[in-house]
Amino acid sequence: MPAKVSILIPFYNCPYVDRAIESALQQTYPDVEVIVIDDGSTKHVPLIKPYTKHIRYIRKPNGGTASALNRGIRLAGGTYISWLSSDDVYYPDKLESQIAFMEERKAEASFSNFDLIDETGNMIKTAAAAKFSNTLELLRHMLWGNPINGCTVVVFRSLLVKFQLFNEKLPYTHDFDMWYRLLVAGTDFHFMDKSTVQYRKHVQASSVLHMEQVEQEANSTRAQYEEQVIARMIELQ
Repeated sequence: MPAKVSILIPFYNCPYVDRAIESALQQTYPDVEVIVIDDGSTKHVPLIKPYTKHIRYIRKPNGGTASALNRGIRLAGGTYISWLSSDDVYYPDKLESQIAFMEERKAEASFSNFDLIDETGNMIKTAAAAKFSNTLELLRHMLWGNPINGCTVVVFRSLLVKFQLFNEKLPYTHDFDMWYRLLVAGTDFHFMDKSTVQYRKHVQASSVLHMEQVEQEANSTRAQYEEQVIARMIELQ
């Protein structure tokens, strides 16, 4: 029996949410549950209605992406958690290929390559991710930036619970903070050099609308973990 995967789709006023849901439901992996967490949306909610018989739809007061992810993790019945932003799209074999990759390596966490698309779904760039052959290379990169696209990540639910879920006090870098916590504690993030996600670049993306705040929060998060990252790198050398 394959292990169940819970796909979490946090949603807040996103006009692309139906495409995200469609891609989650079209996964070739045999045991998937799709949980859409509506973080108090006031727009585009009707786009979800055609899919309500096939997904778990949870509505909550607005609290940010981390709070929506945490609600989904607490409700999830899967062994694995896979996060899909409501403006991005999974390729149909994303989970089938990535779970096989993880099982082969006995990995608790993995991330992958991805392609860039624009507002209308046109391809901007294929294989846009930085590539890493081992954890030490990844840690070096983590000293100055976040190379892990959260929507390419598949991780054991139990691991996220062990590390007390995402930090809801961080509106923009909750993912960056979590990857740091996992890595400095000794978790290996395995990189799969295959594009599993279409990552949408558009002017309404949070990273664009709040660019200055994102940068400030990222710098603060990076400074918090810098010494621990260096210590972990020394252990691996």
